[in-house]
Amino acid sequence: MYIGAVADDFTGATDLATTLRARGMRAVVVIEDRPVDPARLADADAVVVALKTRTAPVATAIAASLRAVDRLVDAGAERVYVKYCSTFDSTDEGNIGPVLDAVLARLEADRTVVVPSFPANGRTVREGLLYVGDDLLEDSSMRHHPLTPMTKSRVRDILAPQTSAAITEIPLHVVHEGVGALRTAIDDAQPGYVIIDAVTDEDLAVIAAASSHLRVLSGGAALAAGIDAPVGAATGALAPVGPGRLVVCGSASRKTRAQLADAAAGGAAMRRIDLDRAVDHPQDEAAAVAAWVRGLPTDAVPVVYSVAELTDVRAGSADVSSAVEDVLASVVSQLVASNDVHRIIVAGGETSGAVVQRLGISMLEIGPQLAPGVCWSTASTGDGHRVALALKSGNFGADDLFTTAWEVLA
Repeated sequence: MYIGAVADDFTGATDLATTLRARGMRAVVVIEDRPVDPARLADADAVVVALKTRTAPVATAIAASLRAVDRLVDAGAERVYVKYCSTFDSTDEGNIGPVLDAVLARLEADRTVVVPSFPANGRTVREGLLYVGDDLLEDSSMRHHPLTPMTKSRVRDILAPQTSAAITEIPLHVVHEGVGALRTAIDDAQPGYVIIDAVTDEDLAVIAAASSHLRVLSGGAALAAGIDAPVGAATGALAPVGPGRLVVCGSASRKTRAQLADAAAGGAAMRRIDLDRAVDHPQDEAAAVAAWVRGLPTDAVPVVYSVAELTDVRAGSADVSSAVEDVLASVVSQLVASNDVHRIIVAGGETSGAVVQRLGISMLEIGPQLAPGVCWSTASTGDGHRVALALKSGNFGADDLFTTAWEVLA
């Protein structure tokens, strides 16, 4: 195995695996510590372990990440990639810094790069500041995230409260001096974390080449696009699955809300979760939504969501978010078990994790890209059903994704 990776949520895992597949690697996603046939991992050039640790307690996130690292190293990973969101989602307690500290210590590495930039999706770092499009991170919609509100823009300022390690910033002009100059700057930095400006894919390619000697990498998925490996061509199209479509959205992001509006305008069947019932009577709400989906025409595109406008987001809504994830995962599980649905788009990292866990999936086979950071994958559920899944970060994908993504499947 050329590279093993640990992702802090499930959409991030498929995002990274898609990028590695585009480099020509045979990439798979393993779900947490679930058992997988070792032969299937032996055939892979890249294995990404999908965790649900972005907002987990720090100790839980560290323990899960180290188990994943140990598993990857035991399977022969030459390098380890710690993947986090391109908006650097975290709080002052973590989990990015504590997890990186633990991984570096476990692998006896003294430094790694910190590169959240994802230019194709508008995430760039300039003068150490993280931008979302033209907005500073603190002025973007991420400021209002219910679990990880991002109120700072300088990556150093976000990371510093989470670690005691030294933090070095390398500006863009050093990247533009080329691979040799940047490698020297990385090696001359104090042991710890090296935050590097990047505003284009070309910048990321330079960073990937300059850091190719490091045992540990860290960043968003886009950094992986510059990784070279001695591998063959990626596999072709995914094997077909049965009919029946469904979109479930636990994300409150601006992009997901635009996708919901586009789906509604395009004639998709829309149903909003009753938040009170989701909290007080989750089983009843899930059963009612599943019955609604079954009552639609077979060629319908049902879209089940929790937030269409920011006014739908409740203050102190962690319990509501958890309830919504549980209801949406239950809806998907019921409809898959009854063979009513085999093709599912899931919007939101936490929701994606809940759905995959509820379905009892151990491994995802990565397929064609739908947009930067979004792909189709196929998997077998715990009870043997074959499904196609597009696990989408709330912020990713074109506005018409919910109505056009199906065209890629056989």
